[in-house]
Amino acid sequence: MSTTDENALFKTINDDFAVAGQLGPEQIPMIAGAGFKTLICNRPDGEAPAEPQFDAVSQAAGAAGLEARYIPVSNQVGLTPENVAEMKAALSELPGPILAYCRSGARSAKLYEIATS
Repeated sequence: MSTTDENALFKTINDDFAVAGQLGPEQIPMIAGAGFKTLICNRPDGEAPAEPQFDAVSQAAGAAGLEARYIPVSNQVGLTPENVAEMKAALSELPGPILAYCRSGARSAKLYEIATS
């Protein structure tokens, strides 16, 4: 069962994993304050013109003491075996709880579901 937290900033999938829509560097301190230890970006840079690039979000994550990993999932291509393998590795290597984000959180949730099934 999932719940929506922090004024709908993220949706909890379980105690160790949550998803969110596009995040910006200014939101990272709130993410760290909510107890997350790792941030995974599943949105490719350049998918939308005004979206923050992963480097900017990653720098903010590092400054807030979070690990950050980039596992882009293209809307045009969809999930690939490489995406699933990278997510499995990230889930086993990185400290939790983990927050993954994409445009809406849907790709991140689907990737998590496949990687943990």
